[in-house]
Amino acid sequence: MPNPLVLPEIAAVKHEMVAIRRHIHAHPELGFNEFATSDLVAKLLAEWGYRITRHVGQTGVVATLQRGTGKSLGLRADMDALPIEEATGLPYASTHNGVMHACGHDGHTTMLLAAARYLAQHPSFIGTLHLIFQPAEEGGGGARVMIEDGLFDRFPCDAVFAMHNVPGFPVGQLGFASGPFMCSADTVTITLHGQGGHGAVPQHTVDPVVVCAAIVMSLQTIVSRNIDPQETAIITVGAINAGKAANVIPASAQMTLSVRALDAGVRQRLESRITALVTAQAASFGATADIDYQHGYPVLVNHVAETELARSVAEEWAGESRVIRQMRPITASEDFAFMLEKCPGSYISIGNGESTPGNALHNAGYDFNDECLPIGATYWVKLVERFLA
Repeated sequence: MPNPLVLPEIAAVKHEMVAIRRHIHAHPELGFNEFATSDLVAKLLAEWGYRITRHVGQTGVVATLQRGTGKSLGLRADMDALPIEEATGLPYASTHNGVMHACGHDGHTTMLLAAARYLAQHPSFIGTLHLIFQPAEEGGGGARVMIEDGLFDRFPCDAVFAMHNVPGFPVGQLGFASGPFMCSADTVTITLHGQGGHGAVPQHTVDPVVVCAAIVMSLQTIVSRNIDPQETAIITVGAINAGKAANVIPASAQMTLSVRALDAGVRQRLESRITALVTAQAASFGATADIDYQHGYPVLVNHVAETELARSVAEEWAGESRVIRQMRPITASEDFAFMLEKCPGSYISIGNGESTPGNALHNAGYDFNDECLPIGATYWVKLVERFLA
């Protein structure tokens, strides 16, 4: 039965969309190695009449369609896969060992391609449309690399939007959020230098394992005592490595932390307190600490006016019952935040289904729900037609 939300022209090519999505799924590529994926994207878009620019941010593709003079709009889809061994057993499962599309970027790419095809065939907007197919969202910072390669200088945009699937939400339900929506993500590597020795005479050593233990416990007080309880802050000690033998106290130990915040000021406060606390704790035991604080993705902040426009498009097209007006913030991170630092816009959520087996993101059993494809593509068309009216 036809979905009344889907444009008939998009519904008519759903089988082609599914075939493209499953081809990309079967041939996943890691960040900055999306050679076949970007080749396919560029080939299709060129056939549909877009002006293609390759190698924007290494393997990134920008496709431009201009109709008259007016505003410029950017729509972004990520293309990369994850280093996960697929366990879905699907006939179109990954053919590349240890690599799979476990976050739905195959679907994001295909939704934007489907919208691109429709928009090329129907002169329903006035202005310039830039379709941004981004590499390396999964930890590679592909958005930042594209920006450093002149993305918004070469392809100016009055606004930029992106969309991500959300497992657990009904298929095609659209979610919006004004303001801070996703956390910053920083990685901290702490190397503690003590004095090794025999486990039988610990008084002659400076035990870095004990220092690690003290630091782990002390870190909890940063969130509970240095950060406003109404703010979001997360410090996770994800790895501790030290020693190899039961009766040998090692000379050094290493800890790796993941640090997240939903506010730029809180992010800075966390860095300041972690640095001070680790240094002081190490010194209190007679040890020293080397701290490598790597800034990852910033806080993703959706712009109010652009979010309201995107929300109103969804409500007018799909109805208020299919729209979440203000989603709760998410403590994951997303490098589209870099683009939103440079250009107004918003990051939109689309439901991937409530009961799909193994539907959690970054899960070996995950698969993008093909029923989302025509819905997401139609939404993109509606947004373009409103923004570039």
